Amino acid sequence: MKRSAGIIMPISSLPSPYGIGTFGKAAKSFVDFLASAKQSYWQILPLGPTGYGDSPYQSFCSFAGNPYFIDFDELRKEGYLQKSDYADLNWGSDETKIDYGLLYTQRYIVLRKAVSRMLKENSKQFQGFTKKEKGWLNDYALFMAIKTKYKGLPFREWPDKLRIHDKKALRQFMKDNREEVDFYKGVQYFFYVQWFRLKRYANKRGIRIIGDLPIYVAEDSVELWSDPKQFQVTRDGNLKEVAGYPPGNPEDDGQRWGNPLYDWAAMEKDGYKWWIRRIKAQTRLYDVIRLDHFQGFSNYYAIPSSCVTAKIGKWKKGPGISLFRAIQDELGKMSFIVEDLGMLHEEAYKLKEEAGYPGMKTLQYAFYPENPSSEYLPHNFIPNCVVYVSTHDTEPIGGWFEDADSKLTDRAIEYLHLDKQEGYNWGMIRGAYAGCEVLAVAQMQDFLGLGKEARINDPGKATDNWNWRAKKIYFNRKLANRISRMVLLYDRWHN
Repeated sequence: MKRSAGIIMPISSLPSPYGIGTFGKAAKSFVDFLASAKQSYWQILPLGPTGYGDSPYQSFCSFAGNPYFIDFDELRKEGYLQKSDYADLNWGSDETKIDYGLLYTQRYIVLRKAVSRMLKENSKQFQGFTKKEKGWLNDYALFMAIKTKYKGLPFREWPDKLRIHDKKALRQFMKDNREEVDFYKGVQYFFYVQWFRLKRYANKRGIRIIGDLPIYVAEDSVELWSDPKQFQVTRDGNLKEVAGYPPGNPEDDGQRWGNPLYDWAAMEKDGYKWWIRRIKAQTRLYDVIRLDHFQGFSNYYAIPSSCVTAKIGKWKKGPGISLFRAIQDELGKMSFIVEDLGMLHEEAYKLKEEAGYPGMKTLQYAFYPENPSSEYLPHNFIPNCVVYVSTHDTEPIGGWFEDADSKLTDRAIEYLHLDKQEGYNWGMIRGAYAGCEVLAVAQMQDFLGLGKEARINDPGKATDNWNWRAKKIYFNRKLANRISRMVLLYDRWHN
């Protein structure tokens, strides 16, 4: 990786007249904007289908794509839709917010029309897709078809035979519901065709995609349903313990994420085949993979499944370097960025060093007075790291200056020589770009000077996340030129 720059912009946040960002015209326009701004990387959030809560980190499947990102105008060009099928539907009144309730109601109505027309063609391309992807697609389509039949219930509440993945019961369900199963296969076909088309466009323009891989799968997921032996479950299939993060103080409940935990011992015995298959699939989608919650590969926090908070839990040993050696032996040298923010154990830092992957530094965490030698201060950066002005889990830098303790913001102003004429947001970006690190990344909101109203996710809130959308007017030549001048000034463009 050469000295370069990138921008975080979720697909969902792209402008669109149809409720959410998609893989269509606006995505290609954003790629053009990135190229004009002399960026080398576009970082996105996980692309998987989302469920309750709309978090891309709680997906029904590690291999499937989010149906919301399929672009209707692209399907119309291919003859699968007519403009009247979708243009006059209600997609929400606020162009800066996603209404997920509306999407759930409206989008599948349109997609069913498109898939029905596509299936009637019996195209060789679709048949080839289903054959190539059958290793995950068959179970995913069955899972979603059953979930639809039972009104979205989690799989643990399905009839017993379907819940335990009984092959005879599944064959009968397939026979009785083939049209519904084929619908979900068709949706994935559209997703993959459009995503790879967009990715090729980005790569041709010199833009590489950084994708985010959650360490855990969701409890209500195809993986736990179809292959429970990979996870820590009881004989009757219930979770023994779940994932989370311990409290920071006695008054804090910690974070109970509720994800199933892996049976690392069983995975090691078969050479981590499950993980190798998962990583291999991600390398098709992305050029670089950001490994979420890297701490969990070294030591993970296990909470008894009966506990409603994370106060009671134990740290247990993860797979360590053996997992990454197995991945490299099978797939070759990997382009990983590890999310090492807030790691609690020395073993995790040693694992990162042994693996050799770049970690993350976030400027917002640099200016606590009680830590004057913080590793997040630019003078302590190392080349093998990625510096973020802000992340999808923090406020955009404009919001940080509004809400953070003045002791922090005053120190940032003094340290980076920030002034209002330049703009505090631009001064923070300058501080990241000027460092010695290999890659500097900012959220699009940082360049726009937006505040907390444009925050993507607040981990402390259960609702009102993942719904920010950008306006089309944001991506203009003037802004691209200003960004590109800073990129060139700090020698971050080598295309």
